[in-house]
Amino acid sequence: MSQIDKSSLKFLKDLEKNNNREWFNDNKSRYEAMHQNMQDFAEAVQDEMQKHDSIVPTSPKKTLFRIYRDVRFSKDKSPYKTYVGGSLTRDTPWLRGGYYFGIQPGGKSMMGAGFWNPNKEDLKLIRDQISADPRPLRKILNSKKFKDHFGELQGEKLKSCPKGYDKEDPAIDLLRHKQFLTYVKFKDSEVTDKGFLKLLVKQYKAVRPFFDYMSEILTHDLNGEPLIK
Repeated sequence: MSQIDKSSLKFLKDLEKNNNREWFNDNKSRYEAMHQNMQDFAEAVQDEMQKHDSIVPTSPKKTLFRIYRDVRFSKDKSPYKTYVGGSLTRDTPWLRGGYYFGIQPGGKSMMGAGFWNPNKEDLKLIRDQISADPRPLRKILNSKKFKDHFGELQGEKLKSCPKGYDKEDPAIDLLRHKQFLTYVKFKDSEVTDKGFLKLLVKQYKAVRPFFDYMSEILTHDLNGEPLIK
């Protein structure tokens, strides 16, 4: 089933009010129905994405994150997440970037795409490439398509200039980024609509120019030579 059922959101909403093991166990059948619904949706998302991108083949069950929270180092000991999240990774070393979706009642559902936590080597390469020529990225970020879908580039930033770069660099606003992300939020009515799959994939497609650029600079050095052998 490629449509998210209203009962799935209702379960998550009820879980938020009753986040304890006793209630969860008493409503295990509702959880299992919700989880199956989300797995079916995740499978449909992957099938649609494979039509226009190369995605690492993953079972629907593995696409979704576990609902059980790791509370070892958290003051909040609530045992369960009150949302369902899933992710897709682009295939082969030449295609970089990841897709995410989170389903949560109360208008908190969202899609995300980008680079959540680049390792230090990738982050330096990104910054070096941007500093050398920020025009290609600015063209993408300033395009009508990107602005209409995402507004602006999101993600955690440094408050000051990153070490090793000039604070007067014309691209300092981009160089301060530690994360390079895009977000879109959805209303509950959108999530349970039969057209939500199409809407979600449409947002993912809008990320592609950004992903194509990032893939290019992360797989080539400043002279345009391939880094992957």
